[in-house]
Order: sequence, then structure tokens, then C-alpha cells
Amino acid sequence: MSATPVLNNIETLVNNFLENEPGYFLVEIKIKPTNNIKVFIDGDNGIAVEKCVLFNRQLYKLIEAANFFTTEEFSLEVSSPGLDKPLKLQRQYLKNIGRDVEVLFNDDSKKTGTLLQVSDEDIILEETTGKGKKAVTTQLVIPFSNIKTTTVQIKF
Repeated sequence: MSATPVLNNIETLVNNFLENEPGYFLVEIKIKPTNNIKVFIDGDNGIAVEKCVLFNRQLYKLIEAANFFTTEEFSLEVSSPGLDKPLKLQRQYLKNIGRDVEVLFNDDSKKTGTLLQVSDEDIILEETTGKGKKAVTTQLVIPFSNIKTTTVQIKF
């Protein structure tokens, strides 16, 4: 079976499974040629390692029962996308309102600021330039169509 139909079948299976877990959502699925399935799930309030383990066990049984890999073995990893991964879904943007993000535009220019608001079409980013009394704060409306990637910035 080629990877695309298997990927689509697993995606449907995972989405159906997550209907019973409304606080969680599928971000991405990757399948390596070795039939290593990586399922990235996030939650509106994050996702605990224990929840990933539970989802892994339940999804493994469902994938096994669906018989997607009739003659071959497969492995399954369920995890969060990680803070270093770019945001892919609007729901991820929503859960990160108030955090500092870096937006990489389609023309490869960048803006860094605080994510203030998210709509269906765009985000509002608050950017501060300069320091002290010369600091200027502006709000930028950025359409999703202009965004190549958005990454949460971690401050220590």
C-alpha cells in the first residue's frame, strides 16, 4: 500500500478518535519508509506526556485492527509538535495568544512580537522597536496568506 492512502486512512482514524477528546487536535502525521508513524497532537492547554502515552496505546490498537500494514510491521510515536516547531493550525495560534512569536514572511523577511489576536484570515502582532523612552509599539495585521512560518519564541 502506498504511503498516501495509508496516511489519509490514519489521519481519518486519528481525527475520529479525537472526536471523543475535544481538548486535543491533530497537527500532523508523518510516515517514514520504515513504516514508522509519527502522530503530532496538541491540546488547547498543551498535552502531557501521560496523555501521549495513552493516545499511543489506543491508536496503536486501532491502526493494528484496521490492518493498514497487512504484511509489514509498523511503529507508532505520538507526541506534541514541540515548541521549536512552526505553528501549522489556527487552533495553535489561538492557544499561543499573548506569547512572543517570530513570523517569517513569504519574502523571507521577519517580524518578532507578541501575538495579540487571531481571526480566520489574519493575526495581529504587537511589535516594539527601540528601547526606553524611544520605544515605539505598533500593531501589525498580518494575513495568513503572507506567512511562511510562525514560531513561538522561548524566553529564559
